[in-house]
Amino acid sequence: MSTILTIDRDAYRQARLSRDARFDGVFFVAVKTTKIFCRPICPANLPKEENVDYYHTAAQAIEAGYRPCLRCHPDSAPKSYRWMGTATTFERAIKLIDQGILTNGSVVDLADRLGISERYLRQLFDQYLGLSPKRYALYQQLLLAKQLLHRSAMSVVDIAYACGFNSLRRFNDAFAKHFLMAPTQLRRQHQVISSEYKLLLPYKGKLAWQHMRDFYALRAIEGVEEVSDDSYSRHLLHQGQKIRFCVSPSENSNMELTFELEDIRQLRYLISQVRRQFDLDADTDVIEQHLEQCQPGLVKLPGIRLPGVWNTWEAGVRAILGQQVTIKGAIGQLNLLVQTCYQGQPKPWYFPAPEQVLAMDLSFLRMPNSRKETLKRFAQFMVENPDAPAQQWLDVKGIGPWTVQYAQLRGDGQVDCFLEGDLIVKKAMNQLPQVTAQRVSPWGSYATFHCWNWLS
Repeated sequence: MSTILTIDRDAYRQARLSRDARFDGVFFVAVKTTKIFCRPICPANLPKEENVDYYHTAAQAIEAGYRPCLRCHPDSAPKSYRWMGTATTFERAIKLIDQGILTNGSVVDLADRLGISERYLRQLFDQYLGLSPKRYALYQQLLLAKQLLHRSAMSVVDIAYACGFNSLRRFNDAFAKHFLMAPTQLRRQHQVISSEYKLLLPYKGKLAWQHMRDFYALRAIEGVEEVSDDSYSRHLLHQGQKIRFCVSPSENSNMELTFELEDIRQLRYLISQVRRQFDLDADTDVIEQHLEQCQPGLVKLPGIRLPGVWNTWEAGVRAILGQQVTIKGAIGQLNLLVQTCYQGQPKPWYFPAPEQVLAMDLSFLRMPNSRKETLKRFAQFMVENPDAPAQQWLDVKGIGPWTVQYAQLRGDGQVDCFLEGDLIVKKAMNQLPQVTAQRVSPWGSYATFHCWNWLS
């Protein structure tokens, strides 16, 4: 059982008895008599309290010998990280595992990536989850597979490889062992609700799609991103393989993800990144309740989420090019950078890698030489330190705290980056006296966007 957050049985009992949607994803209900675990919103008959156990994660429930409910689909529950507390290293480990780092790598590789020892990494997982990194990774693979079996028409073979299994036999064995049925049996029991390359991604709270759509449309890169009234699509290169995805709002608090992959094994990475980019793991109701308590009237538009970019490198480049210029001027320079990088090549294009920028003569950019030199130094730093946290960018001449915070906010999805040095935020703070970094914490990133929207 997690040691970060103790189980409040009375609160959880009341939540499950009332099927309170606010707790969906916060905990799971395991029924001892059936050995099945559910979401607190499950429509099944309510079990007696003495026959119930509570778990903060689906992985913990599976480890305890329970299998997911076929009515409420715990694999599709919105994620909640409240039980993590402030365990930054552990949170990074979880995100990397969700992206598939242990599919072909080892726990030692993961520990090295995090800059900690393998022993300490195992201690963290034992402390927070009560299971090993490999066991957690296996359960995440199986839960994703169950979701794909329910929500897509992908073949069982494709699902096996997309979820990180190296053979169909291993997938079938693991699925049958933990869920007590073959994948093909589960597929026969449920009608497929989407076409082969589509998947529904659930979220909690509200989603201000028009706000997010307008934000992306104003900053879209020609040949890389496309924004319509009801969709955002993008072309990517990851590990030398092409990816194209498109997201659009769907019914019942879902985002629809359509994708094209050269390597189906990259689906886990894609899903993890899309959830982070569009901030689908945030519970906006909880966040906005806190912000309104801090400063009544701050939340003029409910459902604002953090519109991210693909990674911190891209966020850093956007921030450097956007220093002391308008949004229109910044995106003009960014488009010029991409167009020059792929000059003469047919679309689609891709966001330039650090190596590409480092090899370019940046004299064509219409901005001060000092900023061009900062971009070069930043590219050099990222070539040499691809996994360095954004805070280390302060060692690069020309990069200051605003650039770092912007990258943490949009490139890494950090939730408590309040840009109090931003000009528009300062203007909002003059009219919203109770808005301070301390008061809006731990949701400073959202306060930043609400301040921008407040003056728009």
